[in-house]
Amino acid sequence: MNRLVFAVVLLLIAGFINAQELKVKAKGEQTFSFEDKGGRNQASFFSNTLLEDITGISNDIKGTVSFDVAKVSKTLKGKVLIPSTSIKTGISLRDEHLQGEGWLNAKQFPEISFDITKVNKVVKEDGNSLTLNVSGNFLLKGVTKAVSADFTLTYLDESDKTKLRAAGDLLGVRGKFNIKLTDFGINSQAIGVKVADEIEIAVNIVGSNK
Repeated sequence: MNRLVFAVVLLLIAGFINAQELKVKAKGEQTFSFEDKGGRNQASFFSNTLLEDITGISNDIKGTVSFDVAKVSKTLKGKVLIPSTSIKTGISLRDEHLQGEGWLNAKQFPEISFDITKVNKVVKEDGNSLTLNVSGNFLLKGVTKAVSADFTLTYLDESDKTKLRAAGDLLGVRGKFNIKLTDFGINSQAIGVKVADEIEIAVNIVGSNK
């Protein structure tokens, strides 16, 4: 085998290996829905204050993600949404402030969303799991800002065990990113205490392709 042929063979092999990003039974494009009537999916925010840490949680997650299992990084697209009124902090009075005009203004802006725009790189690849750095548009209080986030996708082929959660293949998504409240016109004292301008947004959700 001459050098040119050898080089071509190596390139083909490398291309094949790089294309097989997920080692799963499914072929082609798959679409996963994250709506879960059982309320087991979760999106949250975390913030520090002078007196306490505040965590807000929503279990009302909607949206879809789709990709070709052989080339996830080139085909990944999707959007996740939560109703602004679904976020709870564990204290009723604080939740009232949270929904008010100075914070989320839930009546005027009823939806918070993250829309994937680009996969920047594959950080880690491990069989049925990928960790990706992605860019996306985050919508909060009527303002959209570009953010960068790390997400881990774990693909589970349908089995007797996965059927206990839902029918079809399952996709677990875990990720987090930070935002600044002032970028979205939010008063950092609007929930009764002074909170840090930068807060952490996280998701821990599972979707089904059936």
